[in-house]
Amino acid sequence: MEDLTSRLERIGLADAKVKEILKNEKVAAALGQIAQEAGYSSAAPTLLHHLALASRTATPEQIANRKLVSEAIASGKLLTTNQVDAAWKYVSSTQAPSVAELEKESGVGVVVTKEDVEKAVRAYIQENKTEVEKQRYKALSTVLMAVKKLPSMKWASPALFKPAIDAEFLAVLGPKDERDNPKLQAKQAKAKASKDAKAPVVSAVKHEQPHARSIFREGFLAGLHRPGENEQADPCLMEAHLKTTGGKVVTRFPPEPNGVLHIGHAKAIATDFGYAKYHGGVCYLRFDDTNPETEDAEFAKSIEDIVQWLGFAPYKITWSSDYFDALYELAEKLISRGLAYVCFCTPEQVKRHRGINEDGTRGGERTPCECRSASPERTLELFREMRDGKFKRGEATLRMKQDLSNPNPQMWDLVAYRIVDAPHHRTGTKWKIYPTYDFTHCLVDSFENISHSLCTLEFRLSRESYEWLCDAVQVYKPAQREFGRLNLTGSVMSKRKLLKLVEGGYVRGWDDPRLYTLVALRRRGVPPGAILNFISELGVTTTTSQTEVIRFDNSIRKYLENTVPRLMLIPDPIKVVLDNLDDDFVEEIVLPFKPGTPEMGEHKVPFSKVVYIDRSDFREEASSNYFRLAMGQSVGLLRVPYTIKATSVEKDAYGEITVVHAIYENDGTAKKPKTFIQWVGESAKHNSPIKVAEVHEFNQLFKSENPSANPDGFLADIDPNSEHVWKKALIEVGFNEVCEKSPWNPADDSASKDEKIMSGHDVKGAPEAVRFQALRVGYFCMDKDSHDSSIVLNRIVTLKEDKSKE
Repeated sequence: MEDLTSRLERIGLADAKVKEILKNEKVAAALGQIAQEAGYSSAAPTLLHHLALASRTATPEQIANRKLVSEAIASGKLLTTNQVDAAWKYVSSTQAPSVAELEKESGVGVVVTKEDVEKAVRAYIQENKTEVEKQRYKALSTVLMAVKKLPSMKWASPALFKPAIDAEFLAVLGPKDERDNPKLQAKQAKAKASKDAKAPVVSAVKHEQPHARSIFREGFLAGLHRPGENEQADPCLMEAHLKTTGGKVVTRFPPEPNGVLHIGHAKAIATDFGYAKYHGGVCYLRFDDTNPETEDAEFAKSIEDIVQWLGFAPYKITWSSDYFDALYELAEKLISRGLAYVCFCTPEQVKRHRGINEDGTRGGERTPCECRSASPERTLELFREMRDGKFKRGEATLRMKQDLSNPNPQMWDLVAYRIVDAPHHRTGTKWKIYPTYDFTHCLVDSFENISHSLCTLEFRLSRESYEWLCDAVQVYKPAQREFGRLNLTGSVMSKRKLLKLVEGGYVRGWDDPRLYTLVALRRRGVPPGAILNFISELGVTTTTSQTEVIRFDNSIRKYLENTVPRLMLIPDPIKVVLDNLDDDFVEEIVLPFKPGTPEMGEHKVPFSKVVYIDRSDFREEASSNYFRLAMGQSVGLLRVPYTIKATSVEKDAYGEITVVHAIYENDGTAKKPKTFIQWVGESAKHNSPIKVAEVHEFNQLFKSENPSANPDGFLADIDPNSEHVWKKALIEVGFNEVCEKSPWNPADDSASKDEKIMSGHDVKGAPEAVRFQALRVGYFCMDKDSHDSSIVLNRIVTLKEDKSKE
């Protein structure tokens, strides 16, 4: 056997492998012959061994043909076990095999790259996404078998499939959780079914019988775990957590104070605060202020105001900087456990070690840097030098020692601390190093005993590193769960793009009513309850999608339809003189603030010899499909007993109509009008009409539904006609009472628990809380630039599809 041993060693097999093979005489003998056939090539010992396994029981005739396969392996033509199998199948079943046919049958020259496999896996999972999301990780083996059987994957290396499928499952489903743990699910089901089960946890979450649709009882939020059901590495940590929280739901909303919130954040606020409130728990408002160069106290104040405007009260307002000392202590603990190191690599070197190519694509070999092997003692010494300012910015970072072989990039030794020698707005110059989001977020969640760390899907891959770090420093591990974010078409949400719009003067500020920041929506007059209503309609799911802005407008319109009074507004007034009425004629007309809703009350407006109508409601020449005021044609004035008919006009030097003369047809001879128009009467006694300095009618800021797709950049997609301003508008005197009573929030004793939670909180006296429907025009609110002698109105949304006023 010594001779055979030498032959096996010559083809590059390790001693241990040789010893293992020699235990099977048939395989060893076959491999010894194959080694000789291959010229003792050491290029692919694994493939030669695979051929030996396949041909260990071959007939003499088949063995005679085998040399073709052995030579093809040695020459590098056969690269995978699939090719070897196909080649052996060909030569073992053919009397006179040829090299050309062997190469054809075994796919020689056909190269299936790692990228090809990843693309095929991604396409297959997308085509079968519904089933994959339903089965979750149970579908792994099914997908693996199915992708391998794809014709295009016939010659792919088997080793490429599982890493690609693991990575795609992670991207689509996120890390495994309780849904992928059958034992835990069975245990929970058994505990629920047993009336006298001695459960270690008493949950404060109450599950009510549904009587209406609820985002808290349906979809993503309904499937969340109860407090205490998120597993811990050490059960004692859960006991301490529950002792502190009393088994209540504890959530947090953790924005960075470096910009204003947008409509997407409203969904996060409603989810974080609403879920806790629904279950009788609490929610923190926590400012993630780990970057001293971008934080701004004004942004923090704006965020706090918006949260309250949406109707939520934080349990506590905290800052990540409150925990800087505790975070530093855990960083030292991580080092002492050999799970962190100080890295001196440049950003380019870090990318190379992570297998990231120069063009930004992934797939290269991931390797540890030299810094990773430093002892805990040396690492602690270097980290303290970082703390004490002995290194310059960019020279050193503290990185977590995670798992470079993991397909999840969030496990590729993330940075825990970096040097930022800048004063912090709350801690001053105490620190020269600051923790990263990846280090801070999960640990502060742990400090605050968060039971449900809810975030959007872009953090799905971060869940694994989140849980790894909590376990690594041996603290309570909250459960991170991810939901789909809210995106609207025809808008931009990124802070960078919003900043360009503001600083470039394309909009008047962060609260320009054409933006979808929450301060802009508030200024535009969108009620907080309408925003929350919209979120409730969409629901909370695990899918990110683009929602058409028209759907948002429809939701706002529906909300306003039921909650605001009606008034008559004339954006572009033209004077109408009723020549057959006395100069001092005045009749008070009673108008309901909302027809059919007597509880909203009524008010009186003066009807007199001089009234004002909108210029768009008059034509000199009538037509067959035009029913408003025209020469010789009658029209009704809303709530006025009789019609009016135009008789003549006055014009200025430019031919513009300045006055319409008409008669009030109160003799009973006029027919019932085909339409009615809004109007405002002139009466000094009633201080009517009320002049409006400006009426702003806003349209979508961008021309397209996807401004970011414009080849010239999103700024090139701005619509120059996105705003129109009327500067001579008039409004009826009922406006004064509307201002006094705003915000109009009719009591609704039948409101459900969800509706009460998602109702919002308008501030009494705030201009944007003065909302009304301008009959036949749209929904409006007062702008913050209004004052006693100058009223400015903003259009919230248009009326329903009244494309023509004919």
